[in-house]
Amino acid sequence: MSDVNKVVLAYSGGLDTSVIVKWLQETYDCEVVTFTADIGQGEEVEPARTKAQALGVKEIYIEDLREEFVRDYVYPMFRANTIYEGEYLLGTSIARPLIAKRLIEIANETGADAISHGATGKGNDQVRFELGAYALKPGVQVIAPWREWDLNSREKLMDYCEKHDIPVDFSKSKKKSPYSMDANLLHISYEGGILEDPWAEAEEDMWRWSVSPEAAPETPTYIELTFEKGDVVAIDGEPLKPHEVLSKLNKLGGDNGIGRLDIVENRYVGMKSRGCYETPGGTIMLRAHRAIESLTLDREAAHLKDEMMPKYAEVIYNGYWWSPERKMLQAAIDETQGNVNGVVRMKLYKGSATVVGRKSEESLFDASIATFEDDAGAYDQKDAEGFIKLNALRLRIAAAKGRNAN
Repeated sequence: MSDVNKVVLAYSGGLDTSVIVKWLQETYDCEVVTFTADIGQGEEVEPARTKAQALGVKEIYIEDLREEFVRDYVYPMFRANTIYEGEYLLGTSIARPLIAKRLIEIANETGADAISHGATGKGNDQVRFELGAYALKPGVQVIAPWREWDLNSREKLMDYCEKHDIPVDFSKSKKKSPYSMDANLLHISYEGGILEDPWAEAEEDMWRWSVSPEAAPETPTYIELTFEKGDVVAIDGEPLKPHEVLSKLNKLGGDNGIGRLDIVENRYVGMKSRGCYETPGGTIMLRAHRAIESLTLDREAAHLKDEMMPKYAEVIYNGYWWSPERKMLQAAIDETQGNVNGVVRMKLYKGSATVVGRKSEESLFDASIATFEDDAGAYDQKDAEGFIKLNALRLRIAAAKGRNAN
């Protein structure tokens, strides 16, 4: 007899999690609570209710978390200009702490003994879900079916569905998507299929959110992003909520062929993985944020922030959103954003998002000092001589001792 009476499952309504519902009921003889989050994946989530009901689920949670997702997770991450290994904008990584948080909250609300997820034993998501869960409820039991069962192929999953009368939206005769995909308001990812060969070019019909740069309009699109304390609050002067900002930028970027990425990344579990990503809105937002920071941040604060960013990115990628180090880094990053206010003008054209203008009441750019024209004494160029000699002092002393640079 299992000591698990009730489990909260992160439930998409797809093949894997539908099988998991029945497998949990059978294996643990327990009640299953399903939780389905709308974080902007672009698909209707309400059908998950009917599917869960058909599997005998009584407690069904379906929640619109788009605003919370962008406001409390994506925006704080973008204040750091966060990218992992120089390219990846962490679209999947940043969604997992929110889902983990709600799994634990629902477990507390319903008196559940355990939580469950459909992440495989090869990926990063199992780590992210579970690190978040343990950080928020240290004694929680986590059930990860992919690490327990022997249903390790699509064929076995389909046979299980047939044996247990589990309704699915497709049959063996239908062609399956060759890719494993994950989507939310920040990005859509593609793995598997032809992408398992790092030499093979991604097929054009794989991409869902963007046109190819070659097919993008011949006329550029200009937009203006308004920032307050490091966050975009308006597009072309129109105030928008965080999730509305990202949704609109996704459309504008996708229409102009912006945000495609093809990378090989190092997973936390140890293997390398090739994936393709579409992050149109995030690509625009990242470049615009760096532009407004270039105008408003002190040099040393900006450089120190850039040094911290790779560690911050690694912390998020590896699943430590709820860790003390992430909170410490976040506090330092947020401290820099008080004066990051202003407007950035962007030119979107055939796959590129180019900064063409920036302005701010908080600007540290002083044209009277930086000018190549007569500065009327604002900057005394003779001061540079002493500055250079003082900074060269250690080099001069070493050279005098015969320690040349070679």
